[in-house]
Amino acid sequence: MRVLAINPGSTSTKIAVYENYTCLWKYGIDHPTSEIQTFSHVSDQYEYRIEHILKLLKEKGIPLESFDGIVGRGGMLNPLVGGTYLVDQYLVDSLKNATRGEHASNLGGIIAFHLGQRINVPVYIVDPVSVDEMEPVARLSGFPELARLSQSHALNMKAVARKAACMLGKAYHEVNLIVAHLGGGISVSPHRKGKMVDVNNANNEGPYSVERCGTLPCSQLVKLCYSGKYSEKEMNTKILKEGGLFAYLGTKDAREAEKRMHEGDSYAKLVLDGLCYQVAKEIGAMATVLAGEVDQIVLTGGLAYSEFITREIIRRVSFISSVTVIPGEEEMEALALGALRVLNGEEQALTYK
Repeated sequence: MRVLAINPGSTSTKIAVYENYTCLWKYGIDHPTSEIQTFSHVSDQYEYRIEHILKLLKEKGIPLESFDGIVGRGGMLNPLVGGTYLVDQYLVDSLKNATRGEHASNLGGIIAFHLGQRINVPVYIVDPVSVDEMEPVARLSGFPELARLSQSHALNMKAVARKAACMLGKAYHEVNLIVAHLGGGISVSPHRKGKMVDVNNANNEGPYSVERCGTLPCSQLVKLCYSGKYSEKEMNTKILKEGGLFAYLGTKDAREAEKRMHEGDSYAKLVLDGLCYQVAKEIGAMATVLAGEVDQIVLTGGLAYSEFITREIIRRVSFISSVTVIPGEEEMEALALGALRVLNGEEQALTYK
């Protein structure tokens, strides 16, 4: 079985070719901001990106007709359970209409669908950001008008959860795990027997990251919002793109922050310690969701490459369970393997409704 995996970002499109469970080839196509800005809506970019993908496949001598299936990253859909979904016209229309918000990931299913139609092969998305397996009690915020929402790095988190379960000699649905994705945003989720039963929405709550604020003091935030100092757009920018490490140190590069720390900058060390402290605290909170029955804690994402960050988190949480570090993002592999599980008959494809 040969599968084409497509993962669109805001200014890039990553593609990979998998034959069975082996990655034959992967590549990132960069899109100049000047070109991306000519499109009014994210979904309008799909033909432009398809053109670049076909050009690259031609240059590499890989016929589109050689694929048995195509898989794209899932986008901002209505809440759904995790798994591999068959992409049909209804799902594509939902992504194009962007009723849950515009995001580059919405293009994954759209691009894959139109390429799949050309060669008449099945098309899938896997574990989109809107995966919602939260228990009813986890949705309560204490403020009825504001329910807690499930939005996370589900694709990578479920992929590394399966790997961690495999390392334990068990299936994903047989274990209890806590997975912490440490990236531009930080998601921490308890996985009970194959379900993400709770998760902090990295846009709204949880630990601060390299650019996001995470949980903020409510009363002070309300006062700041009504101070007249910032507009709504400016506040959203401060919270989602100019918070965390960047707000304190003026950099979104954790390596730069660590360099400053090693050069004797005590403030940089304090801020990095704060990030590790908050991640560990969130892991501890999620352990209570599983009533302490945790088979493994998993650290993943780009920040998991940092020996300092992982060491400091492990120091605080190892009393709960053993910790496995699976750094980076397994998104391309997760997409391909999700499609292959269906193509090989190991799983049934789900239908989006």
